[in-house]
Amino acid sequence: MCNIRAFITSLVLSLTLLASSVHATQGGQYQQSGRYQIHYMALTSTFLTPAVAKTYDIKRSRYNAFINISILDTLIDNNPAVKAKVVGQAINLTGSIRKLTFREIIEGDAIYYIAQLPFRNDERFTIHISSSNGDGLNSKISFKQEFYAQ
Repeated sequence: MCNIRAFITSLVLSLTLLASSVHATQGGQYQQSGRYQIHYMALTSTFLTPAVAKTYDIKRSRYNAFINISILDTLIDNNPAVKAKVVGQAINLTGSIRKLTFREIIEGDAIYYIAQLPFRNDERFTIHISSSNGDGLNSKISFKQEFYAQ
């Protein structure tokens, strides 16, 4: 069975090499919130292989993106992933708001929250994510992402 953690790790490494300037301007693909690192990634779903998209019920289309959130606890050795309630919205340049519905995926020690976002070619969003849990996580992060149909 496909391991999404390995796939996403290799994908992030590849994209980092290809788009190091974007990576540098965003200060990394995470934001620190107290003891937690909120990692985020937003990509067009065509970056996924058909098998991975099917396994995780992600619509693979040139006009569909997926947003992946993972949260790590930096106060515990090896920075384990933590469970959280993750909600969000994406706002395009015309002010249209799209609610993001996140699904939790657990694979071994990895915990991911994935939402899908339909888009038009060359559409830019400001993505707002809120995450919370009973262990002190209460975070709001935002990032901008532009999507292109590929």
